[in-house]
Amino acid sequence: MHTKAPLPIALLEGKKTLPIIEAYFEFNHLKQLYRQGWLRHGIEPKYCESVAEHSFSVALLALFLAEEYSLELDKTKVIRIALIHDLGEIYAGDFTPHDGIELAQKYQLEKQSILQVLGKLNKGLEWIALWEEYEQGETIEAQFIRQIDRLEMILQASVYEHQGLANLFEFFASANQKFAAPQLKAIFQMLEELRDK
Repeated sequence: MHTKAPLPIALLEGKKTLPIIEAYFEFNHLKQLYRQGWLRHGIEPKYCESVAEHSFSVALLALFLAEEYSLELDKTKVIRIALIHDLGEIYAGDFTPHDGIELAQKYQLEKQSILQVLGKLNKGLEWIALWEEYEQGETIEAQFIRQIDRLEMILQASVYEHQGLANLFEFFASANQKFAAPQLKAIFQMLEELRDK
């Protein structure tokens, strides 16, 4: 995996600390971990977003869209899921479809990461259950965040294309037909129209 720096948790090796400090040094790695798909498609590291930047954008987008369209969702749960949905990448890494890893193996690697990071916290089991809820994708909040995760990727692809950094048609093609909510479909269609102008 391409990163800006190694896992920050290594900086605490041999030092006595608190679980919350360890967890912070672990999830801080998401600021160091590039979104690998962008690098694979020619986005230079100096322009490439990190996993943390993506997660932050997913959370904001989810909040704004849930409010904008008055969607019947537990908004607190939506934000919580959005903020932790990629924590499994701390130790597992940011896999892309081109990596050829099976979904079951990806899930196991990410679950080990989640258990390692969140398991040390007092309310860790609650956060782990929330991550599992996202992974299972059975609640309306989890399904919504899965769609927002995809929409944020397309919005970022649109930004990169408008900056003239790459042709990211493949990302648009992979997201086609992935949106259930009509409001999200409309946003996606508008982004596709913007590509043609």
